[in-house]
Amino acid sequence: MTATLTPTRRGFLQTGSALVVGFTLPASGRAAVAAAKGSASLSAYVRIASDDSVTIVCGASEMGQGVLTAIPMLVAEELDADWRKVGVEQAPVDQAFANPAFGMQATGGSATVRGFWLPMRQAGAAAREMLVAAAAAQWGVDAAQLSTDKGVVSGPGGRKAGYGSLAVAASKLPVPAKPALKDPKSFKLLGKATRRLDTPDKSSGKARFGIDAQVPGLLVAVMARAPQAGAKPKAMNEAAAKAVKGVQQVITLPSGVAVLAAGYWAAKQGRDALAVQWDLGAASTLNSAGISDMLDAGARDASAVARDEGNTRDAAANAARTLDARYEAPYLAHACMEPMNCTAWVRGQGDDATVEIWAGTQSQGPAQGILGQVASVAPAKVKVNTMMLGGGFGRRFAPDFVIDATLLSKISGKPVKLIYAREDDMAAQFYRPASVARFEAALDDKGGLTMLKAGVGTPSIMAASGFMKIPENGVDSFALEGLADHPYDIPNQRIAYGRVEPGPQVWFWRSVGHSQNGFFTEGFIDELAAAAGKDPYEFRRAMLGKSPRHKGVLELAATKAGWGTPLPAGRARGIAVVSSFGSYVAEVAEVSVAADGTPRVHRVVAAVDCGMTVNPQTIERQIEGAIVYGLSAALYGRISFKDGRIEQGNFNDYPVLRMSEMPKVEVHIVASSENPGGIGEPGTPPIAPAVANALFALTGKRLRSLPFDTAQLKRA
Repeated sequence: MTATLTPTRRGFLQTGSALVVGFTLPASGRAAVAAAKGSASLSAYVRIASDDSVTIVCGASEMGQGVLTAIPMLVAEELDADWRKVGVEQAPVDQAFANPAFGMQATGGSATVRGFWLPMRQAGAAAREMLVAAAAAQWGVDAAQLSTDKGVVSGPGGRKAGYGSLAVAASKLPVPAKPALKDPKSFKLLGKATRRLDTPDKSSGKARFGIDAQVPGLLVAVMARAPQAGAKPKAMNEAAAKAVKGVQQVITLPSGVAVLAAGYWAAKQGRDALAVQWDLGAASTLNSAGISDMLDAGARDASAVARDEGNTRDAAANAARTLDARYEAPYLAHACMEPMNCTAWVRGQGDDATVEIWAGTQSQGPAQGILGQVASVAPAKVKVNTMMLGGGFGRRFAPDFVIDATLLSKISGKPVKLIYAREDDMAAQFYRPASVARFEAALDDKGGLTMLKAGVGTPSIMAASGFMKIPENGVDSFALEGLADHPYDIPNQRIAYGRVEPGPQVWFWRSVGHSQNGFFTEGFIDELAAAAGKDPYEFRRAMLGKSPRHKGVLELAATKAGWGTPLPAGRARGIAVVSSFGSYVAEVAEVSVAADGTPRVHRVVAAVDCGMTVNPQTIERQIEGAIVYGLSAALYGRISFKDGRIEQGNFNDYPVLRMSEMPKVEVHIVASSENPGGIGEPGTPPIAPAVANALFALTGKRLRSLPFDTAQLKRA
């Protein structure tokens, strides 16, 4: 069978991004929800049962970053709830749960706490005021005489009432439009290390991930993915696939050929038996060396200017010394531990058709609109069950796996669980962009940095996304973030973007453009410090007078790492500082190198300023995880191409950091009264340059490309 629909990523994403933000349900809606749940709903986010238990409804996706604890903490703080009685529930797709940072219900960009910091606190504060008002009415006293603590309203004469006894009456009251919020100085829960609410279910196996979904009559699908966008199957052995016991159907979609069977193993064997031969068209000549040349040309010719200050030409002409360097980073896969998957069930036909999916997705809001188009139904007839995610990193923001699963269910007439084998996902054309940066700089006779020029050649994520447009100035902000917005006080600078599209599909990857540009910028700054004969920490510090938060984390990391103090023989330190997603992170890496050139990172000291904090325990763990992710990429990560095909398929040739390679990580959090920044991604960008800079300090070899070429470090 051949799919009759030919959806495009761009079209679907455009339809799914029009959600608006709403924060309350009307009283009638709250009553309906309460009746269904056996409790009283005080808003779209808060339900209270007669036993005083509180359920917080979370609209963001949980992929290990802790939102199923952070969102309840925000509400519970202002509600004055008893944390021991607080639970959490995943929200349906609804405009009430759209993230204000996006205008749609989606999770990414380290934006959950940033986006919901005020709305969730307001929801808790409003619910508290409603409970107080209900108690005041019952007791015939002024609400100003009442107080709340740990799920209890207290009043004159020793009166007390648990929230559960007041919830029904409170739910009938109007929701306050502008509830009073606590002064952060009086927080009892926020800012305190708190155990995660989802840990018990994950530990016991009760937690349900996308791949755990089961429905009656389910078929499992495995796809032979098209190795390049637009590639078409020119030959395949459909008969051999159908001869595999359990195989029921073979369906061709725009993205590949799927085999549907009674179970995963039969589907995979059938997919393998297809032996699809692909017509790659013009992409058949694609190779990594050619891509590198294209990116290099884009960096040399970069003309979309993002930052232009002073006079770089005169500064170079009057310099005591000039330097130039070329840095490069490859395409990267996301390598989520849970394979990409979606279970879809398209029921009925025509006007009676409905769609239901079970998926670990970062973009349930857009998915509803996208799948409405796929199945030709109104978005309201698409139900998205958001499951837990076994890693996201931006990959599960993409719509391909939910589109394909829905198409397969629509065509087959049965519920279908689509699972991408890891090799299929790595070939699925959703990569962190490859990038080349070319730098020029000038130093004065005192070693001061007077000029910086940079050109970056890389594909455009904005263009690839389908829901963003490149501005009129031609600058894709993702391509230059972490470089164009560097914090250093340099009087003359020009930073420009050269768009290059070698062919492979690019996508958001953990920390997006900061992941490569942090390495480029902090590596070159380190080179300039060496050329100026200055300590790399002091060189940076002297240029951060206008960036106190950068300076603060830099100083804290250096102090805690013992910068400048002696190390054991054969070890050295490197430092880097990068801001991203509203947060500031500096990292100091302590490294050694074996005789064969293999580097070992022994210790990483990280300082983070992410503004006001919700759960310090989560912050520490996210920084640790981000370091693992970034260090894996620095040491091993590469997606390379030969004759139009990628050369990597699984962890055997796309390694990640092993437990035995894990450095000791220390995380120090800056006390701050600033608005919250993100935390899921900011720990990734500084680690690669910190390690590279330490390797230079140890060996005198400057590594300007990722992953590190350890052959350069081998001792003779």
